[in-house]
Amino acid sequence: MSDHSALRPWRTIVRRKSRKIRVGTLEVGGDAPISVQSMTNTLTADAAATIDQVRQLEEAGVDIVRVSCPDEASTAALPQIVKAAKVPIVADIHFHYRRAIEAAKGGAACLRINPGNIGSPDRVREVIQAARDHGCSIRIGVNAGSLESHLLEKYGEPCPDAMVESALDHARILQDHDFHEFKISVKASDLFMTVAAYQMLAEAIDCPLHIGVTEAGGQRIGTVKSSIGMGALLWAGIGDTLRVSLAADPVEEVKVGFDMLKSLGLRHRGVNIIACPSCARQGFDVIRTVETLEARLAHIATPMSLSIIGCVVNGPGEALMTDVGFTGGGKGAGMVYLAGKADHKMDNDRMVEHIVELVERRAAELESAGVAPT
Repeated sequence: MSDHSALRPWRTIVRRKSRKIRVGTLEVGGDAPISVQSMTNTLTADAAATIDQVRQLEEAGVDIVRVSCPDEASTAALPQIVKAAKVPIVADIHFHYRRAIEAAKGGAACLRINPGNIGSPDRVREVIQAARDHGCSIRIGVNAGSLESHLLEKYGEPCPDAMVESALDHARILQDHDFHEFKISVKASDLFMTVAAYQMLAEAIDCPLHIGVTEAGGQRIGTVKSSIGMGALLWAGIGDTLRVSLAADPVEEVKVGFDMLKSLGLRHRGVNIIACPSCARQGFDVIRTVETLEARLAHIATPMSLSIIGCVVNGPGEALMTDVGFTGGGKGAGMVYLAGKADHKMDNDRMVEHIVELVERRAAELESAGVAPT
């Protein structure tokens, strides 16, 4: 269906103006699409296992993948991982400045560090020079759980002011070395602290911001917490990259991230299924049907919409606004809608296969017309 968002100003999100940087071949910030990131949980030194997980994330649509590099074996495996990956690889570095230099030489597109934790000014200078020499950007990653001792002493406990001060102190180190290819994150497991810190930081600096609620929890509660916190930020136009931090399969992080962006109209990828919660009026098993369709249509990246509504109360109205729709009726059959118009009836027991066929056909038509994931 056509996008009428321009006619609905109440649906418009005005993104914060930030300067643009590069993470490998990917543009971040400015007018670039908000990128979805995840992190591998394999041992990075096991290149084969890590590459396999990167490929799973790529199939889910990930834009950036971060890998942990805590030791020399990990940075030694990095060139093989980078070569196999189709997306930029970020090296996660803590404390060990040599790991950062090795990662930059090994092809990392970005180094996730805190310059203040790297060590002496000479070591910081070496890391920045390595990033400059090898075309790496840097992410300053501030977490409420690992703030510097002097800030905890100053503020008494982790708080938005302490997190923002830490971030700006680290940014100043890079700026003093005339290095400006960096983005910043200020994450906490408390979503109130997270949102407040990002709101303050967004006003204080113009670099891209990587957003997330860190250590959000398992798949269900982590998704809820992340959606509330990150949704508030994205709605306010804050955020240039994001990660949904779940104690779950990293692929689920990517799915939730894209669903979040799709819900706000900030990215468009895959089939957006609009479905009723089901009730006694339903003409077919809505819940089981939607679960089946989500699995059967997961391979489609072309953006399009599908409505699955159990009865005729809201079904026809929802179908008017979707590419393909099905509305339950009586006597074991429902109405199929194409491009918003009632087209033909279909028996409920044959409906799933029929809808999959229609959606795949419509996706192919849109792809031929130049419609692509964003």
